[in-house]
Amino acid sequence: MVVKRSLRAAYARARAAQPCYPEVGATGERALPGAEAGYRTFRRRIRVGYGQDTFERAGALVLAWGAQRGAGFGVRPAAPAVPGATVLIVARPPGLPFPRLVVPCRVVWTVRAAERIGFAYGTLPGHPECGEEAFVVGREADGLVWFEVMAFSRPARWYARLGGPLTRLLQDLVVRRYLLSVAAAVREGPP
Repeated sequence: MVVKRSLRAAYARARAAQPCYPEVGATGERALPGAEAGYRTFRRRIRVGYGQDTFERAGALVLAWGAQRGAGFGVRPAAPAVPGATVLIVARPPGLPFPRLVVPCRVVWTVRAAERIGFAYGTLPGHPECGEEAFVVGREADGLVWFEVMAFSRPARWYARLGGPLTRLLQDLVVRRYLLSVAAAVREGPP
């Protein structure tokens, strides 16, 4: 099938590529480069519940690409987020079997600590944006569990630059879907 060959070729190119920005790992330090470096930055957070069980379920979901899948994206290959893993995030038009947009990313860090679980991916050549996005579940001392998405990015492809404010609006909508999908999945509990 043409689509599978195309995805295999895109994956091979992505595995051979390096991130397209110099600040690799900056989201892990929570020190996001800003406008002076040409980036748009954001942090969005949602409360997902309370307690150790909620924290562990939300963390496992995030490390298994649950935010992306819950927002309607495919992730290839289907493996947990581990440092150095290369993935293709696939956006499909509803009802059509072929991908519309295939974006290459690499996991640049993961964390699995007593109060934080998550990872970040960096963009690779071919991604519409250039930068890094982190997905972190945290637990406060009082047991409150939250899910946060933070990123820095700038347009890398002509259509992302041309889109201007529309590109930012789409990014905001996707982040909202990430947040709501994780919150809903954690509320529903294990399958």
